[in-house]
Amino acid sequence: MAEQILILDFGSQYTQLIARRVRELNVYCEIHPYNNIPELTDDIKGVILSGSPCSVRQEDAPDIDLSLFRKKVPLLGVCYGAQMLAQKSGGKVLPSKIREYGRAKLTRSDQHNDLMKEITIDSQVWMSHSDTIAELPNDFEIIASTASVEVAAFKIKNEETYAIQFHPEVTHTTQGKELLRNFVVHISGCSQDWTPDIFVESTIAELKEKLGNDKVVMGLSGGVDSSVAATLIHHAIGKNLHCIFVDNGLLRKNEYQEVLDSYQHMGLNIKGVDAKDKFYAALKGLTDPEEKRKAIGRVFIEVFDEESHKIEDAKWLGQGTIYPDVIESISVKGPSATIKSHHNVGGLPDFMKLKVVEPLNTLFKDEVRLVGKTLEIDQKILGRHPFPGPGLGIRILGDITPGKVAILQEVDYLFINGLKKAGLYDEVWQAGAMLLPINSVGVMGDERTYEQVVSLRAVTSVDGMTADWCHLPYEFLADVSNEIINSVKGVNRVVYDISSKPPATIEWE
Repeated sequence: MAEQILILDFGSQYTQLIARRVRELNVYCEIHPYNNIPELTDDIKGVILSGSPCSVRQEDAPDIDLSLFRKKVPLLGVCYGAQMLAQKSGGKVLPSKIREYGRAKLTRSDQHNDLMKEITIDSQVWMSHSDTIAELPNDFEIIASTASVEVAAFKIKNEETYAIQFHPEVTHTTQGKELLRNFVVHISGCSQDWTPDIFVESTIAELKEKLGNDKVVMGLSGGVDSSVAATLIHHAIGKNLHCIFVDNGLLRKNEYQEVLDSYQHMGLNIKGVDAKDKFYAALKGLTDPEEKRKAIGRVFIEVFDEESHKIEDAKWLGQGTIYPDVIESISVKGPSATIKSHHNVGGLPDFMKLKVVEPLNTLFKDEVRLVGKTLEIDQKILGRHPFPGPGLGIRILGDITPGKVAILQEVDYLFINGLKKAGLYDEVWQAGAMLLPINSVGVMGDERTYEQVVSLRAVTSVDGMTADWCHLPYEFLADVSNEIINSVKGVNRVVYDISSKPPATIEWE
């Protein structure tokens, strides 16, 4: 097992960011809920206690037995973790006179201390807390302060236990990465050898051992996660991987054939299944977004199950589950764990008696792309925008018909192709078009028209958790709007969505 940093989650919205920053140092780490702590093994080199929306002064505040880690491995408390360390050791945590939120500057930094090495005075840090450590026990020493927070960081004497009141994982803390490097590399002694190359090598070896001569069946979508997962499994077991690509009638224009062709060029053993009519029949008359999602999911499982039964002795189901899916599907007290109904974690129906293999379930999205690059997967696949599982089914507001799908496919094709031709595609995290359930009056030539409205949507994001609308050039929007109205019969008005997430979502349904 690779050496790792253990991160205990107390419900902070930033916990995943801590993990991402540790991974950027080429050190493996795992997030576990504070109420489900794994056994301390030799490969755990250090432990980080996350922040929390709770107060340590609450009666039901999240709590752990600190003796599990203190004096056994290096320990770093962040925000709530710092306050818990102080209070449980006899210090005082009181409500802040003024809630401390936002940027602050260090007025003191003990650079002789291992955690604060090269962290300069006047360095900007990010505060987000409504409690303050008012008093420390005698064996604690302050190693950093700001103008309003005396105990911005501390160390417990004679042990490798540290704590900081600010958040080093957010970009607003300008030397946060250096501080985490001090803890992870210099204090915990991690060797920074967890790289995409090592991941590929070790994962393929593990898959060979786990799967042996067994057959694996896997549904592919053309997206990054399933493509990288399938390639890893293919490298391990070759033709014993049976891939299925289902045309649900809700894909983008030409996507079915293009995806099939690209997978065959990669040497994957893949079968395409045209199931458009089954999906359209199940969706007939449905307008509620959740009902549409459920119908699409149900038919996909039926089609996939039928096809997988044609593969003799298939024992495993391959999935492209990634680490955020796993984290968000684990219950923890606090807002960081909301279970999304469309995640494939735990989504296997009871009647499909297959064991699950998920080679990417320890990786974040950006890491999946790096692994894909190591595997020499085509950049067209690795750079592809995320596309929702229900496809155009949740981009057509209201009921779904083959005619509406055909209209939206044309609009979407012109928009996405336009982004590519203008050199804007890679600047956008996700883009697509929505077919609205309204008609508007227009004039084409000398005739009055009463046709449909489409909305274009393009956002920038890191991981989809939050997103800003993309400031595309007006000239580009004018050109693409003109092309859509002139080329797509049935559309006479194009609008551009300038809502960010939150409060809006990326998709409209």
